[in-house]
Amino acid sequence: MTFIMPEVLEPKFTCPHCNAITQQHWESRRWNLDHSNSTAGEHVHSAYCTHCKGYSIWVDEKMLYPDNGGAPSPNSDLPETVKGIYLEAASISEKSPRGAAALLRLALQELCKNLGEKGKDINADIASLVKKGLPGRVQQALDIVRVTGNNAVHPGQIDVDDPEVVGHLFSLINVIAEYMITMPNRIGTIYNGLPEGALEQIGKRDNGNA
Repeated sequence: MTFIMPEVLEPKFTCPHCNAITQQHWESRRWNLDHSNSTAGEHVHSAYCTHCKGYSIWVDEKMLYPDNGGAPSPNSDLPETVKGIYLEAASISEKSPRGAAALLRLALQELCKNLGEKGKDINADIASLVKKGLPGRVQQALDIVRVTGNNAVHPGQIDVDDPEVVGHLFSLINVIAEYMITMPNRIGTIYNGLPEGALEQIGKRDNGNA
């Protein structure tokens, strides 16, 4: 899943409302937010998404609305506990990228637990998921979130103060959910919608009776 971090005055990025990569139309003005008579003031910008018609409001280089730090929306199939941690990380991602990365590691632990693992040792959980058929690329995604988030609580080992890096971590959580939850659910729905006769034939084949 491609994600382009929203940045002030950029003509194209992932919309914080609809999560699509779209063109943004900008309007800007200088505004004295303290209502003083000073000629100085913050630059206030508004970006208009050409896809969903949603607005984002910025002061100088910070997005104030919506208050999700520019993170992509969570995968709708994420368990509620994981989604809650994800949204908490999103809310602080611009104020504290390091804190957001640590929260994403916690989100990964909870996600592993929901996928049937113990949720205590992420290394062991990853190894177990690989044995169960987790694609290698997703294993790499899990390791990136684990290592970055783990070192985020030990300052000086890996620099996660870059909001763009943290933005990639949010995307990786969504990719993991897509492979491990959304795709199996989607395939299961399609499979169960096959005609009854076709399902019986598949069952006989799988039981060696074909």
